Amino acid sequence: MSPRLALTAVLLTAVVAGTASSGAQQPPAPAPYPLDDVPDKMPFDIPYGAPISLERAMAAIAATVAEAKKHDWKLDVAVVDSGGNLVAFERMDGAQLASIEIAEHKARASATFRRETKVFEKGIQQGGNLYVMTLDGVIGSRGGIPLVEGGKLVGAIGCSGGTGSQDEVACKAGVAAIIK
Repeated sequence: MSPRLALTAVLLTAVVAGTASSGAQQPPAPAPYPLDDVPDKMPFDIPYGAPISLERAMAAIAATVAEAKKHDWKLDVAVVDSGGNLVAFERMDGAQLASIEIAEHKARASATFRRETKVFEKGIQQGGNLYVMTLDGVIGSRGGIPLVEGGKLVGAIGCSGGTGSQDEVACKAGVAAIIK
């Protein structure tokens, strides 16, 4: 081996050894785990109020069905009280049978968890919060919206039969009709 080649080998070995010992090849520190964040206030802390009346539940359903008819959407619509118990339900002509239980489930999950079911959908689909699927009573599909009046939860409305976004639009019409 020529002296020049030997010197090049020694220098290359020194550079590699120096890089390894300088910490340049250490793995980066792990990112903080977002679920370890501790919020100052309780999220979705809406107090439960008196249960919605049948009359108001039917008014919410009527507005929801009217919105669905404008678009030729065939939906099942459920309204539950502040405890998640069914108060009123309507199945539009031609609405799929599987959506009966789904509409009730969306309304019940929205009332008992005090949040829109869209929160679960977003957490699962975009947030990677797959643990949400392990919680009893959750449904990871939009179309369940709490009915909050005077700062208190009086019930929730749930729609199913269309796409999640169609269900949500129809439900919002029902909410707007009774919550001023």
